[in-house]
Amino acid sequence: MTTGGGIQGTLDDLGTPLADVTFVVVDLETTGGSPAESAITEIGAVKVRGGAHLGDLGTLVDPGMPIPPFITVLTGITQQMVVKAPTMETVLPAFLEFARGCVLVAHNAPFDIGFLRAACTRQGYPWPSFPVVDTADLARRVLTRDEVPNHKLGTLARFFRSSTEPVHRALADARATVDVLHGLIERLGSFGVGSLEELKSFAKAPTPEQQAKRHLADGIPREPGVYLFEDARGEILYVGKSGDLRSRVRSYFTGSETRRRVREMVGLAARVRPIVCPTGLEAEVRELRLIARHKPRYNRRSRHPERALWLKLTVGEHFPRLSIVRDCRDDGSAYLGPFSSTRLAEEARAALHETVPLRQCTQRLTPRLIDSGRARTCALAELGRCGAPCEGRETTDRYARHVESARSLMEGDARPVVASARARIERLAGELRFEEAGTQRDRLAAFIRAASRCQRLIALARCAQLVAARPGFAGGWEVAVVRRGRLAASGVIPPRAQPRPYVDALIATAETVLERTGEQPLLAATPEEMECILRWLEVPGARLVELDGVWSCPANGAEGMRAWIERGYTRPLD
Repeated sequence: MTTGGGIQGTLDDLGTPLADVTFVVVDLETTGGSPAESAITEIGAVKVRGGAHLGDLGTLVDPGMPIPPFITVLTGITQQMVVKAPTMETVLPAFLEFARGCVLVAHNAPFDIGFLRAACTRQGYPWPSFPVVDTADLARRVLTRDEVPNHKLGTLARFFRSSTEPVHRALADARATVDVLHGLIERLGSFGVGSLEELKSFAKAPTPEQQAKRHLADGIPREPGVYLFEDARGEILYVGKSGDLRSRVRSYFTGSETRRRVREMVGLAARVRPIVCPTGLEAEVRELRLIARHKPRYNRRSRHPERALWLKLTVGEHFPRLSIVRDCRDDGSAYLGPFSSTRLAEEARAALHETVPLRQCTQRLTPRLIDSGRARTCALAELGRCGAPCEGRETTDRYARHVESARSLMEGDARPVVASARARIERLAGELRFEEAGTQRDRLAAFIRAASRCQRLIALARCAQLVAARPGFAGGWEVAVVRRGRLAASGVIPPRAQPRPYVDALIATAETVLERTGEQPLLAATPEEMECILRWLEVPGARLVELDGVWSCPANGAEGMRAWIERGYTRPLD
């Protein structure tokens, strides 16, 4: 029908109907959770349009690295299964061609898309401009808690009565996601969503709770600092930091915020309290301290720094041992850590035990116990590894030398641990005992990372005062006063101003941090705070203004070997 020489538009002009959109539903299995450190082991993709099945793509992929045992338990994919599988170099072009011109769909899409993007980067392919639909995010918007207890793929597949059960295999999970997608599209009709363009805008739209709370961002300054979401009773729900408080807080009330827990938190929030900080470093440190103090229920990280674990070479015992403890104290012991889990602490301890024979019994040996016959059946049997009996002056002297060797490995020269572990790894690999070689590799990595971290932290903690400056973003300088590893003060020197008066004023008003003595904790700040400071100090352009103490790491310590560990032993150790 024409009107006035023109053509009347049709409903199709409002967008591409979903029935005409070709979707490629993709699922991946990987060796881990990080695209930077892990690789794809299986890829499955299903192409559909208008409810009709158009084709499948599914294959195992040789990841070029070992598959961790827990991944094998989860997916059933073993190292033997991928030995003869094609590499990502072969699979990626086939997938890109299969998905060309389509809309990608995945459950928890950032995970799968992140790995595919990383694969494109490694292989030198530009990432195509795929529109992406996340079925997990759509389910959070469409389904209520009364309908599903969570938004896992298995839960949604059962809810929509999928013909395929998700089993952590790529093609099966992709087929289950197809059924979930079709079920969600049916639900979207009640929201007036019938085209691809409407689907995109629906996925980006803020929830009603977010829209109703936009006024909470009014009056927030455009300054660096920390923000606290509080409920009507004044309970702190969430703590965050930003270089621009106003922009960051406002983002919580837009469609760009898709995290379910954060949206739930926004619905409970009654106010947002800003704390302006002079520097980004102070904002980061304040955030960590506030989270540790208040333990907000919607913060996931940094809530329990007191749960960090340390490996301690005990003192005050006739035969010292390596013990896993909660505190790092100024008691003359050698420490290693902190560790985020008992498993990592035990792996580092095993690496040390493989290098130097120390008793492995967890029982504290008292003089009475040593004098008794129980000593012969207790941990002193570990001395049998060096041919020593369980009693006598010679044994005591020999064990003391082992203890000093262990202390040196923990606090200084880490090369003997590396040499010992590498010899075992090479021997086991030569015997085709790859899983055992992998265990030795993990033990060495746990030791190197912990020893490097500990040496850096303790070196900073032993400086009575450190004053440093760094170029500011808007000109001038950012200055930090660090005392025994704790941020005591920070400030900004304006451009072209004389720096000395500002530095002197900061030092004079900085927090007093007393020296740790006796059984007090060795660190005056949490390891996370100290690592924030170290990252700030290591930025190019940072300058040391004053130093009271010696700030250094051992010449042959673990810090020099950390880069070798992080690059996966792919090059010889210098």
